[in-house]
Amino acid sequence: MREIILIHATGEDRPGITSILTGILAACGVDILDIGQVVIHDHLTLGMLVALPDEAQSAPVLKDLLFKAHEAGITLKLTPVSPADYETWVGVQGKPRHIVTLLARQMEAAHLSRVTGTLARHGLNIDIINRLSGRVSLADGGPARPACVEFSVRGSTADWAAIRREFMDISSEMGVDIALQEDNVFRRNRRLVAFDMDSTLIQVEVIDELAKRFGVGDEVSAITSGAMRGEFDFKESLRRRLALLKGLDAGVLEDVAATLPLTEGAQRLITNLKRLGFKIAIISGGFTYFGERLKKRLGIDYVFANRLEVKDGKLTGKVTGAIVDGARKAELLRRLADKEGIDLQQVIAVGDGANDLPMLGIAGLGIAFHAKPKVKEGARQSISTLGLDSILYLIGFRERETLG
Repeated sequence: MREIILIHATGEDRPGITSILTGILAACGVDILDIGQVVIHDHLTLGMLVALPDEAQSAPVLKDLLFKAHEAGITLKLTPVSPADYETWVGVQGKPRHIVTLLARQMEAAHLSRVTGTLARHGLNIDIINRLSGRVSLADGGPARPACVEFSVRGSTADWAAIRREFMDISSEMGVDIALQEDNVFRRNRRLVAFDMDSTLIQVEVIDELAKRFGVGDEVSAITSGAMRGEFDFKESLRRRLALLKGLDAGVLEDVAATLPLTEGAQRLITNLKRLGFKIAIISGGFTYFGERLKKRLGIDYVFANRLEVKDGKLTGKVTGAIVDGARKAELLRRLADKEGIDLQQVIAVGDGANDLPMLGIAGLGIAFHAKPKVKEGARQSISTLGLDSILYLIGFRERETLG
């Protein structure tokens, strides 16, 4: 049986270290079974699992390695690996893996301790930890950037739901966001993002803004809040709210549309998604008038929403066509995925209200964004502390790979 050695090298990083070590191994016909390297603050950690050829004596090879490492100022640790341990390691390949993404305004040791403690209690092993966010200057007084760390974890557990609940508790207590996703081919191949509009892509509920201008703001807002919490049937709540707007001058629509405030990170997220070839859709229980304005402003590809009925320059208090409620949103998302020729697993859906849950539920990545507790509990992922552009981290992009 060939001798298997785990080589662990640490020291100050500089060009040529890996070349020196692999050059010695190459001269002796050594096979590389596994390799990994990371550099943190110019300090190198390099690991190689190697198999020495049958005809080679291990001592000369390892002696040369130790000598060259010493010359280069590198500390080398050599650990024999038994054939049985090696085969056990090989046997775990193909087992389910998951990605845990931790997002915070500022990363603290306490955040990492709680997340990694949860993983350990459930028997999950962390294989890789990557920082996706950019480096932070402690001297520069510029705007703070969010922090993101991604964990690749391996193992199986009987209760993924319990892990999600623990992550939700940590999120609530510590003001962070934690996403748990299966690491599969679809996660790395998303193609379509569908947004709810009101209180998701924009910071306001448009119908509430219209109601304020018509003097019925409190009445409409109360119904809106109940509908978003899932306390009322969406169709009925929309009819009740629209009835209160009967007679509103249609010119008010333009006034409201001109002042729609985008949600934090919306522009940056969509700019980057478009650059990467994503299709972008609005699927909203709001109104097409405002969705079309955002389509032009942001370069959105599709808009599906309710069309306000206007007669003699005034709102009639009704919409034309079928109301876009939760079930309709999910149906439209399915149709859109079919039109684009993609699997629903390649779709991201983002929303904040109870009427978004059917859409979030069928998407490969469904995200409750700054949502009510009931909606967060019903969605697989949630973001409550950062802006929309933090979705780029959930897709796996590093900050240096994005614009803005």
